[in-house]
Amino acid sequence: MENELNQLEAKAAQAVEQCERLRADNNELRQQLAQRNDEIKRLEEKLDESRRRIEALLARMPG
Repeated sequence: MENELNQLEAKAAQAVEQCERLRADNNELRQQLAQRNDEIKRLEEKLDESRRRIEALLARMPG
C-alpha cells in the first residue's frame, strides 16, 4: 500500500512539474506572439507609408 502511495505521489509531482513547465512555455509563447504582432503592425505601417509615397510619386508623373 505504501509503495502505491509513493508511486502516486511521484506521478502527482511529475504532473505538477509538467504543468509548471507548460505554464512557463505558454507565457513565453504569449510574449513571442505579442512581439510578432507588434512587428507585424510596424511593418504594415511601413508598407502603408511606402505605398502612399509611391502613389504620390506616380501622381506627379506626367501621364
